[in-house]
Amino acid sequence: MKRYDIALIGGDGTGPEVAREAVKVLEAAARRFGLKLTFVPFDFGGDRYLRTGEVLPDGAVDELRKFPAILLGAIGHPDVKPGILEKGILLRLRFELEQYINLRPVRLYDARFCPLKGKTPADVDFVVVRENNEGLYTGAGGFLFKGTPHEVAVQESVNTRRGVERCLRFAFEFTRRRNRRKKLTLCGKTNVLTYAWDLWERTFHAIGATDYPDIERDYAHVDATTMWFVKNPEWFDVVVTDNMFGDIITDLGAMVQGGMGIAAGGNLNPEGTSMFEPIGGSAPKYTGKNVINPLAAICAGQMLLDFLGEKPAAEAIERAVISVVREKIADLAAGKMGYSTTQVGDLVASLVA
Repeated sequence: MKRYDIALIGGDGTGPEVAREAVKVLEAAARRFGLKLTFVPFDFGGDRYLRTGEVLPDGAVDELRKFPAILLGAIGHPDVKPGILEKGILLRLRFELEQYINLRPVRLYDARFCPLKGKTPADVDFVVVRENNEGLYTGAGGFLFKGTPHEVAVQESVNTRRGVERCLRFAFEFTRRRNRRKKLTLCGKTNVLTYAWDLWERTFHAIGATDYPDIERDYAHVDATTMWFVKNPEWFDVVVTDNMFGDIITDLGAMVQGGMGIAAGGNLNPEGTSMFEPIGGSAPKYTGKNVINPLAAICAGQMLLDFLGEKPAAEAIERAVISVVREKIADLAAGKMGYSTTQVGDLVASLVA
């Protein structure tokens, strides 16, 4: 029997509620496929911060580094100033655990939930690979003459050949394994951001031509990408981009696939500890009401199993989610599903078991 210890961070708001349903489904899959999953809880989030003044205690990152994967509910507390928890937990873990890939599948499970006229599940099935450790999110920059009429604010985008190349190689390899259209689209802004995107574009074509001749290479400006996500999502197979552009276009991708209630993502260190989460926020107004949609968290659990190499178990969860979405759910929005949070978890778990 294969055994895995998984770090569990329920987090804030409805995060613990959706994480609980993801664990329920993962345990059902473990029983069916002969796995032993042990979930080790950590109380990192707004409540701990308000109680102790600590965002992450000393040694927390080293402790999490012992796990192959982290399952996260949500981060964001209404009584904590925006940015404190997000930077102190999410960004810190992504950077210090070197989770240099953010992986976002964009897959429509039911045409009823797509806001695009005439689009079907066959049209909306692509993946965004986002560089997760560099760019504008490194925090490089500063102020001059802060608080005066002559104030200057500088925010620097940091892009290294090492960081760019490892992200691109992951994207090429992922496109090859995905084995669908075998098309990789670089999403950037080469006409204006001429330094960073010159590095991205040169590296993209250099390693693509040399090491991945079987993968079709494509390029689109980020503004055009947002248009085509809406007009022609079927054009895309795998999209690779930098940290900021990836942050923006993946939220648009979530809407195209049906909304935040179904969108999951992974922060990957292919050689280390990775973290999986629903990409929606903590939705504090729904806390404790048992109405939030847990499917995104359940899909995050599915991605976690896939990352661990347990593909049959991961595929069983995805099939169960598709079945529940198509046959049971009235709406993907909180409070409109026709079922409670726990009932949706029960439905998926029963199909997995």
